[in-house]
Amino acid sequence: MPIYEYESTEDGEVISLLRSMAEADAPVVDPEGRDRTFRRRHSVFGVMSSSAGSPQPTGEGFCPCGVAEGGCRHPG
Repeated sequence: MPIYEYESTEDGEVISLLRSMAEADAPVVDPEGRDRTFRRRHSVFGVMSSSAGSPQPTGEGFCPCGVAEGGCRHPG
């Protein structure tokens, strides 16, 4: 089941709920009992993997192997 984020239209507080896709847009009961209205918001997240073949960060401050400068033991 996916996790959805909902934002209070009154004060901007954000809560996360584990709901089925069918329930994604169903009304949300205020967890604090203050009768606030919540609307679903678009969530953005990032995932980084160190598995073989995955893109690694490169550029200033990173070794070609993707490890931050100073933490790599890459020979040369």
